[in-house]
Amino acid sequence: MASFSTVRSAPPGVAEDCRDRLVEIERCEWRLGEGGDPARLVADFCERFDRPHTGADGSVCGVAVMVSAAAGAAMVGAETGAPSPVPAVPDVALIAYAHGERRARSVGGGFAAGPWRRSWSEADHAKAVAAVQEAIGRGDVYQACVVGHRSAAWAGDPGAAAAALGAVEGAAWGGVVAGEDWMVASGSPECFLRLEEGRASTFPIKGTAPAGAAGRAALVGSVKERAEHVMIVDLERNDLARVAVPGSVAVEGLFTVRRWADLWQAESTVTARVAAGLDLAAVLRAMCPPGSVTGTPKLAMLDLVGRLEPVGRGPAMGALGFFSGGRLGLGLTIRTVAVDARRVHVWAGGGITWRSEPAAEVAEAEAKASGVLRALGRAA
Repeated sequence: MASFSTVRSAPPGVAEDCRDRLVEIERCEWRLGEGGDPARLVADFCERFDRPHTGADGSVCGVAVMVSAAAGAAMVGAETGAPSPVPAVPDVALIAYAHGERRARSVGGGFAAGPWRRSWSEADHAKAVAAVQEAIGRGDVYQACVVGHRSAAWAGDPGAAAAALGAVEGAAWGGVVAGEDWMVASGSPECFLRLEEGRASTFPIKGTAPAGAAGRAALVGSVKERAEHVMIVDLERNDLARVAVPGSVAVEGLFTVRRWADLWQAESTVTARVAAGLDLAAVLRAMCPPGSVTGTPKLAMLDLVGRLEPVGRGPAMGALGFFSGGRLGLGLTIRTVAVDARRVHVWAGGGITWRSEPAAEVAEAEAKASGVLRALGRAA
């Protein structure tokens, strides 16, 4: 049986000074089919541990929060897609931590994976892109994100894989959480949701090109990439408006080009003030599942893509982060791997518009996956 004992939890958003002192004090895991409202579950669990963080030994530090793509869809009564290929990983994981004695960071062994097995071929991926474009032509959707999956047998230390992925350049929202027989590790560059002092912010990333001067120029000048990006910014504005003080939604930065590993990507900043009387559950229902990896209109997109993708997205294309002192920060689980007792799983995709070229969309998804595979290769 694989051992996950070497995995040290380090959720994105936790203070660096706290990472070596986290001691689990309570946990809640929820999976599709268990009933109840996952948004309410997250909000109530976080509220229970919403205490002043003193930094002293024994004081509550906060709560790691992981929400799968399917759990986000369930929050809004949408189609949840095909079953997850990694059922060991829960759809919601909530782990409360207190401060303990500082522990040295241990260095485990290496991590090796392969050969990789895709859940669909490049030809089937291209057919899914074409099917989305047909739906756009009918007026069913305007944009939709199509995601592929691959997996491989693994051996070694899953903690080494998590460390390698979190060390990728631009992994501002990299982190790891684990259970008895599972691990989720992310090298994400994208903040899905920040909630603090009545202010909600989201930072959608849409638009990808190879790193380098030519790639940057192509991204900045691409009509398709900018149109896709603006559609998602408008979607996020609409999502925030559902819980915002009227007139407070603002785009504070549009199409800012940043780098992740070997790729350029475009990011925007959308903010709002949350209306009085609305709690975390209401904000999660407004924002989940994340707009930059779904599409618009969101419910129609989930119905469409749920019929196209052969396996579920599992913990990918969801959220992973930390709640502490009334503040929540959730990274979007792109550039993310899930590990169970036998296999390691990777997802990658991209947004499809009327101007998309199927071959180019397949190549973009491959470029995103390749960055994750290279990171895992360095863990060897």
